[in-house]
Amino acid sequence: MGERTGRSILIAGAGPTGLALALELARRGFRPRLVSRAAGPAPINESRALGVNARTMTLLEASGASARILADARRLTKFKICSASKLLLTIDTETFRGPYCPIYALPQGETERLLLQRLSAFGIRPEWSTQVQAVSGDVRSPIVMLRHADGQTETVLPDMLIGADGAHSDVRKACGFAFPGDAIESRFFLADYRYAQPVDTSFAEMNLLNPGVLGRLPVREDRLRYVSTIEDFEPRIEHPATVLERTWKSDFTVSFRHVETMSRGNVFLAGDAAHVHSPAGARGMNLGIEDACWLAWLISEGRERDYSKLRMPVVKTVLKDTRRYTAFITLKNPLLTGGRTLLMPLLNQIPGFTAAALRKVSGQDTPPPPWIPDAR
Repeated sequence: MGERTGRSILIAGAGPTGLALALELARRGFRPRLVSRAAGPAPINESRALGVNARTMTLLEASGASARILADARRLTKFKICSASKLLLTIDTETFRGPYCPIYALPQGETERLLLQRLSAFGIRPEWSTQVQAVSGDVRSPIVMLRHADGQTETVLPDMLIGADGAHSDVRKACGFAFPGDAIESRFFLADYRYAQPVDTSFAEMNLLNPGVLGRLPVREDRLRYVSTIEDFEPRIEHPATVLERTWKSDFTVSFRHVETMSRGNVFLAGDAAHVHSPAGARGMNLGIEDACWLAWLISEGRERDYSKLRMPVVKTVLKDTRRYTAFITLKNPLLTGGRTLLMPLLNQIPGFTAAALRKVSGQDTPPPPWIPDAR
């Protein structure tokens, strides 16, 4: 572990954040060890995250992952907001300036597999079904007990322990990081449908039901995802083609939480281990990958002590924005939902509205990575 400097680096979690971190470290000459309590990458048919934004594409370009994502992802050219199937607002992403589209649609399971392919080129593979069972010692010199799939335990003493192990992070809990925040009352429901022929995957749509919302998101050329705040939303779907099957159905609650610091001693947190929020705006996976890339660069520069100071303002800004988006789509008061319907068509008349919206969707509302020339 940590071949370039002799420092051993243990990463817990092999989701998008952990994989991106290992990949960014590997291409800089490090050899981190990557363990995951999961048995393998996320099932492609059960991928919660779908959006890969322009900032992520810029960050992953040097590793070769962006080219692979481009080959498989769906390019989103429009965002539509409707009410009772009447179009209220269209945001054209083609007006966005830059080498990438503001956001692409690709199931998280596929993104993980593409990152795994690039990581394997460096001879690094995750150790699946391997859990961080306990962390003892001082955070400056953590002692980690791992439990492997066969039940055997192993004690390791990494110079650096990084928790990229999700919202229920074993590393965060074991190392005493507080995770304050709250959950909203609304519950979200989703269903993925596969169709008999290709459907239009060039846009994402949100239909305001007043109250409630029904969103349509592209998954693959013959597959769409519908997300709603109404449990019995499926009869309301206007399917664009003959349905072959519903491939997945799920529901989830939304919390807004973040740690007070993203590092303690030689223990660091990234992605959902450090912050969770609403999927509105498609920032979750992208923010975690951004954490990973910044941390890898800082480690390579010997500046990992700056990590929390640089990332916490970004985390707080994104959580504030996603909370605002979520409040907007979960309105129930008839006066407020009526006002929202009247407001939507006027937004495109506000100078700079589209550019500002796309800047946030693309992830370019955060500080640009200083190690990438001309990054936006």
